[in-house]
Order: sequence, then structure tokens, then C-alpha cells
Amino acid sequence: MRKYAIIGVGHVGATVAYTLVCQGIADELILIDKNEKKARAEQLDLQDTQARLDSHTTIKINDYAELADTDILFVTSGNIHALDHASGNRWAEFEYTREIVQDIAPKIKASGFNGVLIDVMNPCDCITYFLQQATGLPTNQVLGTGTFLDTARMQKVVGENFNVDPKNVTGYTLGEHGESQFVAWSTVSVNGLPIEQLAEERQLDLADLESQARGGGWAVHSGKGYTSYAIATCAVKLSRAVLDDANLACPCSCYSDKYGTYVGHPAIIGKSGVVEALRLPITAEEEAKLAKSAGFIREKFETLPSQEAVEEA
Repeated sequence: MRKYAIIGVGHVGATVAYTLVCQGIADELILIDKNEKKARAEQLDLQDTQARLDSHTTIKINDYAELADTDILFVTSGNIHALDHASGNRWAEFEYTREIVQDIAPKIKASGFNGVLIDVMNPCDCITYFLQQATGLPTNQVLGTGTFLDTARMQKVVGENFNVDPKNVTGYTLGEHGESQFVAWSTVSVNGLPIEQLAEERQLDLADLESQARGGGWAVHSGKGYTSYAIATCAVKLSRAVLDDANLACPCSCYSDKYGTYVGHPAIIGKSGVVEALRLPITAEEEAKLAKSAGFIREKFETLPSQEAVEEA
């Protein structure tokens, strides 16, 4: 029995739900949203698909008590319209998502939830850390999608420029899921060959490729007003790594003892969530960029209420 729950069934939450149901990943799915009518509509729409699927998912709505035995909890709430005039600033949602955490964290804690929580809310790293602190869950059981998506965007851009499948591009985008992120080019290979050498041979500007990858999300947002498919795919992939105990090595937002905050870097994901946070042999320049990005996240986190304040609210 694989039991999932989603808090927030907007564009991303609904896409995650659709993926879980249509791929037969979830045996049971709990949808939670402040808009009861929306939660009910998504439940009905997904139930209407069941007669045409080879699998079956039991779908329930708006009951935090159901989280007690839930394996994976996605938190995908937010206010996407805050980004409409944000000019690329993911922190535009901060004032909304911090209030959402203060509302839902005590309910998650009271439910007895003890599974793995995957945060998709923005600003991802800071809010993931806030969720971990506010729910009191161990750091290994709380992670965010972080730079998993940004790394995929880098793979796409590099793949296009080298005419290869993006899955043949390895390496990482590190740091904040935001403007202080960076591609650690020392980790990137194309068909197993170091990209820095290949780029020099082909006279490709890596800074330009990084700029293309960084702007990928905003290109989507400017066209349809939100992003959904890629981020939902990343979230589901992380959840599968947990429930399959895959010990998948991938970038995500997880806690770093070194930097004292959540930040995007590689980790091993398995049945307990973050099995191990990995430390890469990156260059001194890349290390400095990661430290700066982590410091920025930590600075923002320190403006948030304490766990005690959230519980008293």
C-alpha cells in the first residue's frame, strides 16, 4: 500500500496527482486544499479516469488525520500570481508561503505524520527548511525539489547545443533554486567527456549556456502563467526513489551540516528520505559560489518565526 498526500492542488499539485493516478504509483491519495470545491473537483475528475486505467487509486480529500499513515507528503501550495510582475524573482511568493507553513505545519504535526515530506513551494530552499523546523520532522525526512529541476534545464540546454539526449548529460546545478544558483561545470560531462574541454573545442560560451538554463523556468511562466509538468515530474521522481528505496544520487534541497541550511546539492535518496548528503570535489570558485548561495538562504531563513512561535500562532 503506497499512500500519498498533496497539500495544495493548484497547477503543480494537480499535475502531481494526475501523474500518480495515471501511472498507477499511488494506491491511496489524499488531496488537501483550502478551496474545498477545487479539491472535490480534482477528486471527481481523477475518479472519472479510473474506468479507463489499468490501476486503481482510492482518492480522499481534506482530512489531515489521513496523514498519520501517509508515506509521502507533497506540499505544493503557493500564490503563482505573485510572480506575474516579479521579473524573475522567486522570492515574490515568500510572504505567502511563509504564512501557509504557519497554517499547515501544526496540522501536519498534530496528524502524527512520520513519512517523507517533499516541498515544492517557493522560495524552495528557505521554505523547505521552515517546514522542517515547524513540523519537527528530522532533516532526512524533509527535502525540497531544489535544483533537481534546474539541473534538468541545464541538461536540456547542453543537450541541444551538443545534439545529444539530455540524459547523456551528467553534472549538477547547485545552490539556491533561484538567482544565486550556478552550474558546477567541473561536474558536467557530455557522453562521458568533460564539457569544459568540449566547449573549448567547439568555441561554446558556458556562461551563455548557464544563462539559457537559468531563464528556462521564466520562459515557460511567461508563456502559460505557471510551470507544472517538469517540476511535477521531478517531485514524483524523488518520491519514487523513496518508496523504491532506490538510493538515487540526485540534486535536491536538503540540509547541509557544513552550511547550516537547506541548499541544492547532490544527495542519496532512499527509503528514509535523504540517506546521505554528498560532498563533491568542486573547484574553489564553485565552492565559493555555493557558500555564498547557502549564506543568502540562511540569511532569509533567519527572518522567519521560530518553531515555538509557529506552534503558538
